[in-house]
Amino acid sequence: ALFHQIVIRQQGISERELSLDIAIVLFVTYILSLVFSLRTHRHLYDAAPAHQAESAAGHHEPIWSVKRAVIILLLATGGVALMSELLVGAVEHTAKVFGMTEIFVGVILVAIIGNAAEHSTAILVAMKNQMELAITIAVGSSAQIALFVAPILVFLSYLFGKPMDLLFTPLEVAAVTLSVWVLSMIAQDGESHWFEGVQLLALYIMLGVAFYFLPA
Repeated sequence: ALFHQIVIRQQGISERELSLDIAIVLFVTYILSLVFSLRTHRHLYDAAPAHQAESAAGHHEPIWSVKRAVIILLLATGGVALMSELLVGAVEHTAKVFGMTEIFVGVILVAIIGNAAEHSTAILVAMKNQMELAITIAVGSSAQIALFVAPILVFLSYLFGKPMDLLFTPLEVAAVTLSVWVLSMIAQDGESHWFEGVQLLALYIMLGVAFYFLPA
């Protein structure tokens, strides 16, 4: 957004070309992050140390073969795609009825509904005092959206003949920046308590209100 305001308006640089270049960089970064976490530095992401072994007492070895797991994954992906299409149709109608803007629906409503499974999982593991896993789920999901989903959407948009850019409004950029800053401040001490949860919820509600009143 800052580059758009300062440079593009002055020199007529294509936003789509810039977005494609950035999407490539983000996608490569995502691939390298997988290499880092799954290959070269896998030990940093291994299970909890020995003193937490009792919490994993109920863990069982996987009983699915790789082939079966892949088939189930593909079927689940197809189901999610179908449900997403139904969700979009229902949300569009609801948004018109309640006078919601598209940006509010996309940033707040669809995000809550679409990530309900991850939200519930993070809450469940947090209730079991597995805070590292809960934070990993929350932060990892956000990173995956930024580094993988967004670039993939840009690439696919060219296949369908409707190139998409990564141009965000100043409020969206400010929301992401503020969220990252607050999360880093809360997580850097390695401890958590209920008031920090209140702070995060308060920030989310304030951003939701801001996006609700943001003109279409």
